[in-house]
Amino acid sequence: MTCTLTRFAPSPNGLLHLGHVFAAHVVWNRANQLGAGVLLRIEDTDFTRCRPEFDAAIIEDLDWLGFSWTGEVVRQSERKPLYDRAAEELKRMGLLYPCLCTRKDIEASWAGTPEFGPEGMRYRGTCKGKSLDMNQPLAWRLDMQAALQRMGPLAVQTVEHGTIDFRPLAEATGDVVLLRKDIGSSYHLSATIDDAEQNITHVIRGEDMRDATAVHRVLQSLLGLPVPIYHFHPLLTESDGRKLAKRDGADGVRMLRAQGRSAAEIRALATAHWSLA
Repeated sequence: MTCTLTRFAPSPNGLLHLGHVFAAHVVWNRANQLGAGVLLRIEDTDFTRCRPEFDAAIIEDLDWLGFSWTGEVVRQSERKPLYDRAAEELKRMGLLYPCLCTRKDIEASWAGTPEFGPEGMRYRGTCKGKSLDMNQPLAWRLDMQAALQRMGPLAVQTVEHGTIDFRPLAEATGDVVLLRKDIGSSYHLSATIDDAEQNITHVIRGEDMRDATAVHRVLQSLLGLPVPIYHFHPLLTESDGRKLAKRDGADGVRMLRAQGRSAAEIRALATAHWSLA
């Protein structure tokens, strides 16, 4: 019998806040309904922002809040060979091309009339087919048009809306970066490979990650990876509707603990406005 598994995958670029607690509550609540184990994965590939002290604090806070996970904690920073092998396979397929463009270059290429897709300003393929100096820092982009020519509909089974074809969303996304100039493997590549390698059967993530799932579904098809069932949950937001985020000074678990709040009180604060049944 196949083991049912999901995961919680925070990035250690800051301390946990109520938005994270809400997301964790959704993951563990759904896992309990499914009879699934929860794996803890620390997504720390971005070494320019992630810090060991945040890593340690996240794990300690989750444990203190009463969230328990299956097996050892996995860190993406220790899994680079997995991502490199996947990238090399995509290169052998002729689906990755090097790119030198900065954000300013991409903006300039639109001459004041930019088009936007799910990932922001669309890339116009400026470097596609060009001979570049491979000795300078390069990003590697997925040739989305070439990739989609290899596949038909990109079915994704979701808890909320049944089966959805993510192909139109992938087409709208365009040539995303899979290997960054600065840190190597992008979130898209790392998360997709990890979900497959860890045998994740259910991905429970925020609505803000729905668009990114289209890229992950393309990679699953190209690399012959299993496709999990997806559950997209609502986000905890500020009073003006913006997603609760570290950069906005969102209430941190450490701060609330210092105020004498109990684990139960903090979990109640995070879930007060949502029904998770």
